[in-house]
Amino acid sequence: MRPLVRYIFFVFLLLLIGQRAAATHVRAGEITAKRISTTSLTYEITFTGYFDIQNGPAASEAQVDVQFFVGDTGPIRVERKIPYPNIGNNTTRNEYTFVYTFSAPGRFRISVRLDNRNNSVLNIGPPPTQELNFYVQSTLVINESLGQNRTPVLLNAPIDLAAVGQRYIHNPNAFDADGDSLSYRPVVPQQGTTRGNGQNLQYVDPNQVQPVGPREDGGTPATFSINPITGDLIWDAPSIPGYYNVAFVVEEWRNGVKIGEIVRDMQIIVVESNNDRPDLDPLPDLCVEAGSLIQQTIRATDRNGNPLTLTTNGGVYQASLVPAALATFALNPASAGVATGLFRWQTGCNHIRLEPYEVLFKVEDNPGPGTPNPSLFRKLVDIKTLRIRVYGPKPQNVRTEPAADASGRAFRVSWSSYQCQIPGAQIVIYRREGCTDFVADPCQTGMPAGLGYQEVGRVGVGETSYIDTNNGQGLRRGVRYSYRLVVEFPRPGASPTELNRLNGGGRSLVSDEFCADLPLLMPVITNVTVDSTSATQGVITVKWTRPIGVVPTPSDGPYQYRLFRATGLNGTDFTLVTTITTNLTPGAPDTLFVDRGLNTVQNAYRYRLDYYYTNNNALVKFDETEPASSVRLEQGAAESRQIRLDWTAIVPWSNNNQRHRVYREDRARPGTFNQIAEVAVLGPETFTYLDDGTDRFAADGVATITLSADSTYCYKVETVGTYDNDRIRPALLYNFSQIICVTPLDTIRPCPPVLSIDTLNCSELQPDAFCDQSTFTNNLSWEYPAQNAQGDDCDPNVVSYNIYYARYDDEEGALLTSILPPPTPPATTYAHTGLSSFAGCYYVTAVNRYGNESDPSNLVCKDNCPQFTLPNVFTPNGDGKNDVFRPFRCPSFVESIVFRVYNRWGTKVFETTDVSINWDGKNSAGQDLAAGQYFYEAVVQFESVRRNAQPLAVKGWIQLLR
Repeated sequence: MRPLVRYIFFVFLLLLIGQRAAATHVRAGEITAKRISTTSLTYEITFTGYFDIQNGPAASEAQVDVQFFVGDTGPIRVERKIPYPNIGNNTTRNEYTFVYTFSAPGRFRISVRLDNRNNSVLNIGPPPTQELNFYVQSTLVINESLGQNRTPVLLNAPIDLAAVGQRYIHNPNAFDADGDSLSYRPVVPQQGTTRGNGQNLQYVDPNQVQPVGPREDGGTPATFSINPITGDLIWDAPSIPGYYNVAFVVEEWRNGVKIGEIVRDMQIIVVESNNDRPDLDPLPDLCVEAGSLIQQTIRATDRNGNPLTLTTNGGVYQASLVPAALATFALNPASAGVATGLFRWQTGCNHIRLEPYEVLFKVEDNPGPGTPNPSLFRKLVDIKTLRIRVYGPKPQNVRTEPAADASGRAFRVSWSSYQCQIPGAQIVIYRREGCTDFVADPCQTGMPAGLGYQEVGRVGVGETSYIDTNNGQGLRRGVRYSYRLVVEFPRPGASPTELNRLNGGGRSLVSDEFCADLPLLMPVITNVTVDSTSATQGVITVKWTRPIGVVPTPSDGPYQYRLFRATGLNGTDFTLVTTITTNLTPGAPDTLFVDRGLNTVQNAYRYRLDYYYTNNNALVKFDETEPASSVRLEQGAAESRQIRLDWTAIVPWSNNNQRHRVYREDRARPGTFNQIAEVAVLGPETFTYLDDGTDRFAADGVATITLSADSTYCYKVETVGTYDNDRIRPALLYNFSQIICVTPLDTIRPCPPVLSIDTLNCSELQPDAFCDQSTFTNNLSWEYPAQNAQGDDCDPNVVSYNIYYARYDDEEGALLTSILPPPTPPATTYAHTGLSSFAGCYYVTAVNRYGNESDPSNLVCKDNCPQFTLPNVFTPNGDGKNDVFRPFRCPSFVESIVFRVYNRWGTKVFETTDVSINWDGKNSAGQDLAAGQYFYEAVVQFESVRRNAQPLAVKGWIQLLR
C-alpha cells in the first residue's frame, strides 16, 4: 500500500473510530424477549435504547448496531431497526432485534454494553461519566413447562423531565402478556466488561446528592423509592438540576417461582422550572366480572391553567398482548387547565386472569397563551395507573339430587353450562357439613378460607354434573350438606402441559350454595350419653331415630335394629349388644337402649346401628349408621391452682358452634353437680375449659371456690350438638361425659434465696497463710425471703435447697448437692470441702413440697489470693545453705510458670517451668554461671475463678554469690 493511501486509510479509520465513539449519550434502556416457536427454543430478543440528542442526532444516528452477549456466547452484532423516532425531550428510541435459538433449556443472562454515557451525571461515578459505558442485562429462564413464555414489556418510555422542588414519578407500565405476576426492586447502575458481565458503578440515590432539599409538601428529607408492587418510582423532590441515573429490576414470577427479570437503567433530567406540574385525579382499583363494560372517566387539571395533553398506554390497547376486544380512550373537548377522557373496555372471557391489567395515564402540560418565554417552558407530567382485575363469573343454578349408586349415599351435583368455556379451565366442587349464609364480595374470588369447605372433585369446564360419593365411603345420612362451585382458569397463553395445572389464570367468584341431605330411609344415632361412671357398673344410654322416609303398611315388616358396641373413641372391635325387632309403630319404645355393666372410668365407647327390613319373609340389611362415641373427658395441662378439662366426642352430628356445659361437684353436697360454665365451641372435635374455681354460670347459684393442690374436684361436661336438619328431632342433642375427679396442679415456684459466701481479704493474709494446706473449704449461707422482688409473698413450704457449683464464672453450674430435712425447715448453710483451691461460683435454689424449683439465687464467686514472692540473693556453693533459688515460703495456687534468667547483656542463660523453680545457679547446659548480678522474668498463671485469667508477670534481679 502506498504511503498516501495508507495515510488516507489511517485518517478514515480514526474518523470511523471517532464516529463509533460518538455513538454516545445513552439515557436508558432494557432488554426484552419472547418465544416465537412451538417446536424449538427460538426467541426474539430486543434491546430498546433511549439516546440523548440534546446537541443533535449524530450520536443516536451513529449507533447503527449493538453487540449482545447471550450467556457466554458473543458478541453478537445486531443492526438497528428503522425508524428510530424522536419521542420528545431530546430523546430518540432505537430498537435492535434479533432471533436466537437456544440449544437447551436453562437460565441465561442476555446483556448489552454501549460505550459512553452522558457526561456530568451527578450520582454515578467515577467521573467523568462520559467515560463510563452503559450496561443492562435480562435473565431468561427457559423451561419446556413454561411454554411460549415472554418477558414483560415496558410500555412507558423513561423520558419525562423532573422539576426542582416538585415530586417526580415514573412508572415503566410493565405488562406481562402471559399473566405472570411482577415485582420491582432497585439496583445499582452498572457498566459492562468485555465478556458481557456487569459491575456496579459508584452510586448514591438521587435524593442523597448534596445539598438535600425538602419534599414537595415542604417536609424533610427528600425521598426516593420504588413501589415493589406497582412499580411507581417516586422522587420527592429533586433539589439540584442535572442528570441522574437510576436502575431497577422487573421480576417475573409464576406460582411463587421467579422465572426471569429485566433491568431498566434510566436517566432522570432535573430542570429549573417556574411551571407547576399538572395533576391526575386518583384512579380506583377496579374489579369486574368478565363480560362487564368498563367506562372510567379520566380527569387531569393544571393549577396554572396551561393546556394539557392526556395520553394513555397499556397492554389492553395492543392486540399482540391482549386478545379479543381492545380498550379505547376518547378525549373530550379541552378547556383551560382541564383535560378529560373516557376509557372504555368491553371485557370478555378471554380476559380472565389472576394478575390485574394496568393501564397508565399520563398528563403533560404545554405553554399556553401568554406564557412568558415559552421557549424556556419545561413540560412536566403526572402519572396514574388504573388497575383492573377481571374475574370469572360465578357458576349458576347449583343443584343436588340423590345419585343412583350402590351405597344409596351419594349426591349428583349439577349446574348450568358455564358461560366462559376457556380451554383447560376446571370446575371445582366444594362441600361442607351444614349451611352458611356467606355471600362473596366482588373480587373475593375462589373459595374463601375459613368457611369449612373442602374440595371433593373437579371436572372440565364443559361438564355440568358430578357424583359425590365421598371417595367411595358414602355420605352420612341425616347430615345437611352444602355445595358450592368455583371455576379455575389456566394462565393466558398456557402450554398444553400447563392447562391441567391452572397456572396463574385466576378463579371465578364462588357460586351460591345449595343445601341438601340424603333421604332418611335409615335411622341415625342421636345420643350416646353417660348416665353412670363406674369401673364395673357404668351405664350409657343410646338413642336413635326411626327411618323418617319409611311409611310402613300393615303388610310390611317386621324391621329390626341391631346395636353394636366397640371400645374407645375410634374403636373398631364392634360386637352385638342388643337386637330390637319393631313394626315402626309410632310411640313404641324401640329407639332407645340402656347399656349397663361398662367401665366408663377407663373407657369411651362407640356405637353403630344396623337396620334390617323384611324381603320375601327374610330380614335383609338395608344399611348401617355412622358410628357415634360417648363423650370422653380428660384432665389437661394447666397453670398453678387451675384445672384444665379437655373433652372429645367423635359423632356423626356436629358439636361445633354450640355452647357446651361444664359441671363441678358441690363438695358440701357429694353427688350434686353445679353448672359452672357454658363453653362456646368453634373448633373441631376436641374442646377445652380452664377452671380457676370461678362459677361463671349464675342461673343455678354461684359456687365459686379456691382450688387447692391438697384437694380433689369432680367434673362432668354435657355436649350440645345438632344434625342441622329440620327432619331430625330433637334439633339439639345433649350428651354427658363420664365423671372425672382430679387434683389441680401447683406450679407456683418458691422465691429464689439470697446467697452469701465467706470471703478472703488478700491484703491481710500472711505470705505463708496456706503453706501447709492441701485442701480448702468454701462456706455458704443463705436466707429465704418473705417476699420476692415484685412484692409477692413467697411460698413458705420449702422442703429442700439445691446447691449448684461451677469451677469458672463463665460456665453453667451443675448440681452439687441438695440440703434435705431433717431438720425442718432444712438447713441454710453448707460447707463445700475437699477443694484444691478456693476458686469457684455458686448459686442456690429452693424446692417446695410439690417439687417446684425456684429461679436461681444471686451468683456468688470466690477467688484465690495469689502467693508468690522471690528472693534476690542466693549462694549455690554446695554448702547446703541457700544453694537453690526458689520462691519464698510456698507458692500458693500456682497453676503454671515460665521462669527465665538473663545475664547483664540480655542473653537468656536459664529457663524452667518448674512451679518451685529450683534453680541451682547453672545455665541451661548444666554449667556453673559466674557470680554476679542476673535478671529474671517470671510469668505465673494462678488458679482462678476466671478462665484464662491474665497471668502475673514478675521481673527483678538476682545476686548470685559463690
